[in-house]
Amino acid sequence: MLLELDRMVFGRITVKEIIGAQPPIQDARNILETELEGLLARLESQTKEHLRAILDEQKAAQAHVNSRPGAMALAQNKIQMYNRYSKRYIRAIVDLLEP
Repeated sequence: MLLELDRMVFGRITVKEIIGAQPPIQDARNILETELEGLLARLESQTKEHLRAILDEQKAAQAHVNSRPGAMALAQNKIQMYNRYSKRYIRAIVDLLEP
């Protein structure tokens, strides 16, 4: 399975930004934090149906990023960091969907 490097996997963040050398880890942390804040702010105004669709999309994006984590000399630390932020986002969506 080939990774789609330009696929958006966390707001405006692409696969290549997660698995590549650029941006550096500290910059990536700041980018992920900023993106998470924006994503969370937009959740409040979504319908339950749209929240379910967002949840499915984020789970698929996370699976895509993790589909070949050991196959190349990928930025494992950034992949792990991405997973933490993605899980936080998924948890926020699930919390909004639960009664």
